[in-house]
Amino acid sequence: MQIQNMPVLFKFERNIMKTIPVLQFVEAYPDAPVIDTRSPGEYLKGHIPGAVNIPLFENEERTEIGITYKLQGKETAVKEGLKIVGPKMVTLIEDLEKITHSKSTTVKIYCWRGGMRSSSMAWLFETAGYECVVLEYGYKSYRNLMTRLFDRFQIILLGGETGAGKTKVLQELYKAGEQVVDLEKLANHKGSAFGAIGEAEQPTYEHFQNLVIEAFLKLNQEKRVFLEDESSHIGKVGLPENLWRKMKSSPVVCISVKLQDRIGNLVADYGHYDKSELESGILKIGKKLGGQHEKSAIANLQNGDLGAVAGILLHYYDKTYRFLLEKKRINIIQTIEIGDPDPKRIAAVILHKLKSAESNLDITTPMMKEQ
Repeated sequence: MQIQNMPVLFKFERNIMKTIPVLQFVEAYPDAPVIDTRSPGEYLKGHIPGAVNIPLFENEERTEIGITYKLQGKETAVKEGLKIVGPKMVTLIEDLEKITHSKSTTVKIYCWRGGMRSSSMAWLFETAGYECVVLEYGYKSYRNLMTRLFDRFQIILLGGETGAGKTKVLQELYKAGEQVVDLEKLANHKGSAFGAIGEAEQPTYEHFQNLVIEAFLKLNQEKRVFLEDESSHIGKVGLPENLWRKMKSSPVVCISVKLQDRIGNLVADYGHYDKSELESGILKIGKKLGGQHEKSAIANLQNGDLGAVAGILLHYYDKTYRFLLEKKRINIIQTIEIGDPDPKRIAAVILHKLKSAESNLDITTPMMKEQ
């Protein structure tokens, strides 16, 4: 007997799921939602930027399946997994429907290694009418991009003393058409003892590196990239090892701004924050400042003399910067001493000097100065 007009809830037909390598996965179907099928704990630790978590197993369920796998083998673990997933299949589809506009939408899916979790979820979603693309070798392949991605780029570092306004100069270079990656913005930290003030919570160590990967994937490998000359760690997060290695051998453009202008920049950047936050920053470097300087800085802070506070702190930071700069002196291709602290002016001078050096087929000319 044939049942007429029966609503079709699922399409039972041969799946057309595609499995594609990581770079193609990142670039293909740019408007498609990206679904992370791993547990919420795995997702929170780090994920492909922009991905939405629709976990096949919750944290406890994943742990339970793992124990079963170790003690009783794969076959038993798979059966236990089916028992868990079966009752929530409709919920998983409804979770996907909340972030898609139609059943014809292409969906990009990944798990840790591109194995059973992503393929199982792809089967379910395709049964419900979606077209699915699965990341070959999973999230692990995205993380492995760090071993080869950064070597493809020509990186130029922007160095300079604390308070020189390097972040604002990077912004002006971006406005001028240059490629820029603002590592401190991705880290939600300005890189000093005061770097967390006014910033959102830092991403996890792993996810910060994912954000860096994502930023570089959007760039043109044929064009140079400007980064601020950072240490290997920004606050509580660390740069990808291969990027840090690349940066240590990359050319450096140093900007030198007058002390009073740098003091003014620091007061403008930090002067509106609560005194208790600023005092906490001073205490973090108190031993390095020395007891007398620490007390003087705190006293001036309480008296509202922020310029004096900045001057004391810069005495320490400048000494540290000069020590680090000496270690990479061989990499310096430009040193720009400029009287006008305007970031737009500094960016224009940098580009002019680099263009001049390139036209002379010599990008390693040291110590070119702008008075």
